[in-house]
Formats: sequence, structure tokens, C-alpha cells
Amino acid sequence: MGKPKLQIIVLFQNLGDQEAYFARSPAPPLAGALLAGLTPPVVEVELLHEMIRPIDYDTDADFVALSFMDFCAPHAYDVAARFRKLGKTVVAGGKYASTFPEQVLPHVDSVVVGEAERVWPEVVEDMVAGRLKKRYDAPFAPPLDGIPPPRYDLVESDFDVPVVTEATRGCPYTCSFCQLTIERAPYRMRPIGDVIHDLTATSRLPFHKRKIAMLYDNNLGGDIGYAKELLAEIAKLKLWALGTQFSFDCLHDDEFVDLLARANCTMAFIGLESLSEPSLASVHKKHNKVEEYKELFVKLKHHGIMTMTGLILALDEDTPEYYRDLPAQLDEIEPSVILLSISIPIPGTPFHQTVLEEGRIIDENLAHYEGDHLVITPKHVTPEQVAETFQRVNRSFYSRRRMFRRWRRLIAGYRCARNPWAWTFHSGILSYVFFKLSIFQKDHAEQRVYPLSASKALTNTTGRKSAPPTGG
Repeated sequence: MGKPKLQIIVLFQNLGDQEAYFARSPAPPLAGALLAGLTPPVVEVELLHEMIRPIDYDTDADFVALSFMDFCAPHAYDVAARFRKLGKTVVAGGKYASTFPEQVLPHVDSVVVGEAERVWPEVVEDMVAGRLKKRYDAPFAPPLDGIPPPRYDLVESDFDVPVVTEATRGCPYTCSFCQLTIERAPYRMRPIGDVIHDLTATSRLPFHKRKIAMLYDNNLGGDIGYAKELLAEIAKLKLWALGTQFSFDCLHDDEFVDLLARANCTMAFIGLESLSEPSLASVHKKHNKVEEYKELFVKLKHHGIMTMTGLILALDEDTPEYYRDLPAQLDEIEPSVILLSISIPIPGTPFHQTVLEEGRIIDENLAHYEGDHLVITPKHVTPEQVAETFQRVNRSFYSRRRMFRRWRRLIAGYRCARNPWAWTFHSGILSYVFFKLSIFQKDHAEQRVYPLSASKALTNTTGRKSAPPTGG
């Protein structure tokens, strides 16, 4: 008899099989590979990312672990029902399951609440032994030492960058829309040696896939001293490219930016959120200063670092005038890539509580809470203006002419302090990352946005207060 099999599935679809969308993402989420790395050897492990391929319900796996975010919860219930009907044991975890375990539990055999590192081996052992409990509660905000490396060898070959990990958890800021505000945890850092071990536990990968990595921190610069020490160590690995995420205020520290460059950081994800100061203030993101955006983007370009920036529409202080000028403002500050979304009142966040109390939730279908649907009544703009701006900004920003112009300026702005060969090589990697991410976001903008559906929902709004949205 062989080992029993566990299939880990990271869910992604939210609108059913008929509207399935498979993303051109260059890198996978961290959750699945990390959970596989935590799994004790009493089971054989498979990993499936629904982001790039459909679920195989004919799997011979005995156990199924589902990891999902809020907008995938209705889909997760359907998936769990299908697997349980086939006699599989289904365990659920992730952000939504940790926040609302009582809503998830009726649909699965067990729920893991919280960060899985300290409890997942016990869950697996109990599954195999036939003594699975209905709920496992992880300790709150445990130390991050001793976490084994993710199982990069299980990540599908479709992903160009399988090497994904994290160095820290948490963020010192309290933006009202952010999921981290649901249950505030202290900012924590992993031992630097553990992070380096993750980045080098790649012997089963092809050589070229060992040389590019992503750090999925919410804010790598939450402790700037730690971030500098880590980047200095990563620089010794001589990666071809590194991607990471941090807040804008980190860019005031020139040493931090220099160390990003030394570590061959090629892409920085930064929460731009808005080019309107009142809108930034409305979500408590006062550490972003609009007047600094252009200067800080130029600083990164000089170091050969492109920016991927989150941008949100339908914030409470957005105005028609702001929407009218937004494409021109983006041309002026010139982020490399934008991830444009419509504001999401994530259940449990202060932003959700505010719009709920004001009776402005117009769509309670949780499957629509992914940033592509308008689910609230905006304060100063109409749903039609949000939808039109969403489409116009994406169409303008991702036109071929503007994409190539941004690429030329990105390469022209790169001031390599080393030698011509290093500039040429890094420019080639930088170009590859730029077009890969641009195509990914352009594809999403064209295929995965449904902003007009919420406008229709306005005619059915009741203004009533309700529990967190759950339905499909």
C-alpha cells in the first residue's frame, strides 16, 4: 500500500465554470507551495493552482485542502461539495476561512483558523489517522522561525517564477480597506538565514528558474533596518531579478534603494491607491504623498527598478474631475504597470463596516468582491462614471503606444553604476519583466472586468444592513 494522497488546491475562479479565467501570471501565490512544504511525509502531495488550470475532480487524492480568499468562498463551497460527494475529506483554510470559520465549516470537514505553520502537521497526521477535528486554531501571531521552504518543485511549469517566499508579515500602517486590519497582528520578521535558505532551496528547478524570485511581503520596509540587512544578503546570491513590495515612504531612504539595486530588484509593487489626496486620506493612507510620486518613480528607474502599482477607483472622495484627469496624471507620473481595481469592502475591515452602516452595499454576492465589480454606492460619482473610468484608464494605459513609450523611458532612465555588460544584461531582464507584467494586466483588464453589472444592481438596492456577504 502506498501513501495516501493530499491535493492542495489554491482557488482563483469566482464566477463559475462558464466564465472561468486563466491568468497569465508569471508567479504563483505563496499559500499552496508553503502548505506543501509544511506537510509531513505521511502523505504524497499534489499542488494545483486554479489560476492557470481547472480542477481535476477525477484525482485519486484521498484528501483535499482548499486555500481561498474572500471572493472565492462561494466557489469553494461548490468545490468542497463535489469532492465530498466523491468521498474525499476536505479541509479549508486561508484568509476568509480564518475570519469567518463558522460560515465555512458547514461546507467542509475541517477548518484551519489562522497561520498554518504551527498546526498543519497535526491536521495532516489527524487526517491520515482518521481522527480529524472540525476546527484547528493556530496560535495568534506566532514567531516566524523554523518555517521550512516552500515546495517549488510542485509549482506548475506554466509559472515563469516559481521561487516565491516572504520575509515578514504584517504592516505598520492601518489602511481602512486592508485585510490586515481585520485582526491586527504585530509586524514580524523571519530570521534572515531562513529567508536565504528559501531562496536557495531550488535544486529541483531548472537553472533559469532558480535565478528569479519574489518576496510576497505586505511591506518589506516595515522595519527598514531588517530590510537593509536582508537585501545585503540577497545581493550575495546574484539573482538575475528580484520582486518585492513595500510602502512609498521607504523610498526616502537612499541606502534602502541602493540595496534594492544591489540585490538586483527589478520590480517593486507599491500601493499607489489614488492620485487624489482626499481619497488617500479617506482610507487612512496618509503616508502616500501625491506630489512625491513622480520623483520617487524616477529614482527607482535610475536604479533599474520598474514599478507595479495598485490603483483603486470608487474611493469615497473620488470626484468626476479626478476621473477626467486621471489618464493624464498617470502619463505624468508614469508608473510602469498599474493594477486597477474597484474598491472592495472586504468583510471585517473598517471600510466594510463604514459602508455597511451607511447602507451603501448594493451587491452582497461575495463572488463579486474581487475588485472587478462595483459593490457599493459611491459618494460623489455615479456607478456609470466608475465603470467608464475603469475601462477608459485601462484602455489608455495599456495601449501599445503608451506601453512602448513607458518601456523606452524605463530603459533610458536606468543609470547602471557598474559596467556596460551589467547594464545590457539587467536591461534585458527588466524588459522581459516589464512586458510580462504588462501583458498580464492588459489581459486581465480585457477579460476579467465586469464593472457595469453593479450599475444594474443599484435598481435593486434596499439600503438594509446585513451580515458579511456570503452568497453566490
